[in-house]
Amino acid sequence: DNSSEFFTKYRICRQQVRENLGEADHHEGMSSDDELPPTEMTEFQKSKDNVLEDSRKIFEDVHADFCDIRKILLKFQEWKEKFPDSYGDAYISFCLPKLLNPLIRVQLINWNPLEQNFTELEEMPWFRAIEEFSDVKKVSEPK
Repeated sequence: DNSSEFFTKYRICRQQVRENLGEADHHEGMSSDDELPPTEMTEFQKSKDNVLEDSRKIFEDVHADFCDIRKILLKFQEWKEKFPDSYGDAYISFCLPKLLNPLIRVQLINWNPLEQNFTELEEMPWFRAIEEFSDVKKVSEPK
């Protein structure tokens, strides 16, 4: 990519200038050289907005029962309660992470733990749904 090549050369040039001037108190990663210029930031924001817009459309043609993690887990809970042998034979505990992965990824597209006011994972609805399902699973198992 030409733009990343340009910025790499730009950073190297700035580093050489700092070394020639004897700026010894410079710390890597703490420089404004590592920040994107306004044009790059605008392009990044535009690209990010496009991705977020596209992510909202992913499940628009899917029935709510199949794109809501809580509803999916309720179906599995019903299965487990009504047909425990079949549920066990299907190794559902191994399948659920792969099944829920795409649904969780869509919800995490805009999540950024580096932002000041980010939502903790434990506070997200999908996390609570899985936590409740796990608790129900523990309570309903014979001791």
